Amino acid sequence: MNKEIEFVAPAEIEKRSFAIISEELKERGIVLPEEEELITKRAIHTSADFDYAKTLYYSKDAVKIAKELLKNGADIVTDTNMALAGVNKKVLASLGGEAHCFMADKEVAEEAKKRGVTRATVSMERALSIPKPVIFAIGNAPTALISLYETMEAGGRKPDFVIAVPVGFVNVEGAKELFVDGDVPCIINRGRKGGSNVAAAICNALLYQLR
Repeated sequence: MNKEIEFVAPAEIEKRSFAIISEELKERGIVLPEEEELITKRAIHTSADFDYAKTLYYSKDAVKIAKELLKNGADIVTDTNMALAGVNKKVLASLGGEAHCFMADKEVAEEAKKRGVTRATVSMERALSIPKPVIFAIGNAPTALISLYETMEAGGRKPDFVIAVPVGFVNVEGAKELFVDGDVPCIINRGRKGGSNVAAAICNALLYQLR
């Protein structure tokens, strides 16, 4: 069945989209917690998938903690250049933060090959050496989450905050569950779904509340 195409001014598209999301959530009988609402809606907006209203897990005071970190100049580290490209670096910079992705660095690739580990593992090790608070936004590599967890369990630096939304089938669900009910503040999409776009969307949802 053909849908009638209407002209919508670019500035109105996002506003209309969020209005549609709000209406459909209401129709489904879903009421989101106030502090989580804008983050969950932006995840739905970037994916057109209403499952996020049910599968996004927030640790205690997660949104409050993440916003405080960003207000105090925390950096964001992603596991893909796609997620890095999606993060609003202008807003982040206005708060004193910087976005990083080390996955494509030549030195990271060489070290990973030499040690027989993934680039994600080496990238997370490098990120943990940043001498300031860091929010980890993981949308692709479960090995990044595993590396962060194993480093912490071995007595190394604990992540300041983790956004765990890798997508896929191998080790994805288990890697996310490592941080559920733990002592690292986090936002996690339980199950197989996620992606770099969702990781960036969650970062931006937090940033836009501080803009």
